[in-house]
Amino acid sequence: MPPSPTDPPLALELLVHGVAGAAPAELLGDPRTVRVTGDSTAAVFRRTEDADAEAHPERYTGRPVPEAYCWSRLTSGNGARALWLLLLPFMVANLAHWARPATPAADPAAREVRTYGVLVRILALSLTVLLIAAACEVALDLFAWQCAGSGTCTGSRSRLGFLAPGGGWWAQPGRRLALAAVVPAALTGLLWFLSNRTWSAYESQPPPAGAADPDTASDSTPALGRPGFWYGRRLVARLRAAHTAAGLLTVAAAVAAPTARHDRRAEAPVLEAVGWALEALLVAGGLTVAWVVCRRGRTEARADHRLDRAATTLLPGAALTLLAAVLLYACWSRPGWTSAGRLPGDFAFGVLMLGQGVCVLALAAVAARLHRRAPDPAASLHGLGGPAIAMLGCALGGVMSGGVAQRVADWLDGGATPGMAGTPLPGPPVLLSWQAAVLPPLLLVLALLAAWFAVRGARARHRLARTIAAEYPGEAPDRSRSRRIAGARAAAALTDSAPWFVAAVSGITLLLGAGALAGAWIGGQVPGEAARGSGPFLETAARAAQDSGSWLIGFGFVLFVTWGRRAYRDPAARRTIGILWDVGTFWPRAAHPFAPPCYAERAVPDLTWRMTGWTGRTGGRLVISGHSQGSVLAAAAVWQLPPPVRRRVALLTYGSPLGRLYGRWFPAYFGPGPLTALHHEIDCWRNLWRATDPIGGPVLPAAPQDVDRGPLADPVAYGRSSRHPLPAPILGHSDYQADPAFAAERDALLARLDPAARASGTPPEAAGGVPGQRLSKAPAGQPGPEDPPGTAG
Repeated sequence: MPPSPTDPPLALELLVHGVAGAAPAELLGDPRTVRVTGDSTAAVFRRTEDADAEAHPERYTGRPVPEAYCWSRLTSGNGARALWLLLLPFMVANLAHWARPATPAADPAAREVRTYGVLVRILALSLTVLLIAAACEVALDLFAWQCAGSGTCTGSRSRLGFLAPGGGWWAQPGRRLALAAVVPAALTGLLWFLSNRTWSAYESQPPPAGAADPDTASDSTPALGRPGFWYGRRLVARLRAAHTAAGLLTVAAAVAAPTARHDRRAEAPVLEAVGWALEALLVAGGLTVAWVVCRRGRTEARADHRLDRAATTLLPGAALTLLAAVLLYACWSRPGWTSAGRLPGDFAFGVLMLGQGVCVLALAAVAARLHRRAPDPAASLHGLGGPAIAMLGCALGGVMSGGVAQRVADWLDGGATPGMAGTPLPGPPVLLSWQAAVLPPLLLVLALLAAWFAVRGARARHRLARTIAAEYPGEAPDRSRSRRIAGARAAAALTDSAPWFVAAVSGITLLLGAGALAGAWIGGQVPGEAARGSGPFLETAARAAQDSGSWLIGFGFVLFVTWGRRAYRDPAARRTIGILWDVGTFWPRAAHPFAPPCYAERAVPDLTWRMTGWTGRTGGRLVISGHSQGSVLAAAAVWQLPPPVRRRVALLTYGSPLGRLYGRWFPAYFGPGPLTALHHEIDCWRNLWRATDPIGGPVLPAAPQDVDRGPLADPVAYGRSSRHPLPAPILGHSDYQADPAFAAERDALLARLDPAARASGTPPEAAGGVPGQRLSKAPAGQPGPEDPPGTAG
């Protein structure tokens, strides 16, 4: 039976799940589902009985057709994703890029924004150098230089006998260093391979052409609405080349420095000249890498399909050629050369740590200046959220890299403490031992902070419990029930204190790191040796901090590897890790190309294509319904829709972190200004939230009557009744669809869309493309206009 002209157009409800994912059967409430479009990684599903809904619209009068977009396999699909745990510092550094303060529309502060982006990219580059330097410390210094040069160490490890003095061709120190350099070079190659593979699967997937028209975009257009925002192919390719070259140059420098130093002392004119030439080329290569990293940020005004061929091809190739030349130079015969002490790594690690601290302080100064231009009371840490996140990324990188070196040194030294008097080997650089020594005080401070927040939560629960029963008229007060509900609300409210916890951790880490650097450079000895003669208490405390810090780092590293191994084998554990990536890898890789890939560069175009194609083909109404992280994807996809399609689409969010988390930590992209602009553009938007939800909250508190509905009652009933004979559960962040408010708001949004859908009619489907889209007028292969000031960084 054909639909009557008076019947409303067909309606579609597109469900987008949140973190941890959900099976199609769970989202749709039916075990019989069918994939409508998509692949094994991300796809749209419907119930089997709804597969041909467009052919029978009369069946769906008064209700929408439900379908679900499942994207969880983008972050936790196969076991290899567990290896992304090793890229955690890179991911945190990449988040710092997006956490910059907002800028006023009238004065976008282009210079400050670009400076902010350059500083974050330099910090990200330093983390790559730190990781490769740590690998060089283990392979070149501890194994090839110290252990292979010590008869005691190689005597207990027969497999290293060919490296020992007198053991053959490889016994010379330079040749041992060249052989060991294969390990950090292979690590650099692995990082390049992983980044290139994910680049082809994520960044190289072009967005729908014309979904957001660059010809109609203005300087005030929110960044997430720009056509090239979810297409970072050019930047990631350029950064990948620069970071790969930096890793290879780090390995080359670790081999060339001790070799050239020996040649200068041995007065070998030819080899000395070669060493000077290679070191000059290494400096030139480092400056070139820095120039490529600092030169240009993102292109967001259009989907930029170009590649910087010179940088992406010549830079890694030249670095690899230079590394090969250095290895040949190190393998030249030097019969009188012996290895003793440590390789010159103390200075290198100290410079890296000092440079990171200076960059973080400079980043804080730029962020403070940006925040003063456009003060946002809701922004985390008064605009200093980005520098605080960057500090955490540097701390994670230091702990992970130093932890590996400490554990390997402990293993090679047997039961001795690296760096102490009488140990068989000198051990890793002194700075790494100082970093281990400051870990116990840091953990103590963290425990005190956690206890303080726990006390605050207990007090808030006690205060809230007095008023809970009054919110349910006619119910008899139940102290135990009130305490449980109040406890859930108090625990959820702790999320709002997270910025100050992060600030405390970042500030303390910065101070302790400065103390460790000063102790290593001034004393030149590990803490246990530096404290000798200072009194029994200080000696005991320093030795205990050094030993316990080393064991804590080792235990944490082993736990980290164990967790990754378990996640590789166990899909349930892998999904837990996927939750971390769901939050941390939403953003494009604008600062670090070796960070885990941005799944939104696949998910957002998927949703944009689906909404544009379905509304263009059917002329129907669509409500995109996003829970938790799914609401962020839904909002980002709606931003990318062309205006004719946006008039047919409504947005329903619930348990959404858009305002509570993203708006505070990423104010330039999800602050009050961009979210208000989205509300004005889409018009039909409702957000549901609960006071017991630790993640979701209001998205536009300044206009609650227009967008936000909440807090919803949770639990829906206080005590037992004829309607609720069993105790109603406290739902918190889950099961929003079970609340009666969900269906009411969804139906209201569809009713509001009905007049617009009737007025516009059914647009014809564009032949061979997505309906309702306009292609960019810039010819293929030719550059378009530059980005609006202050949008990319």
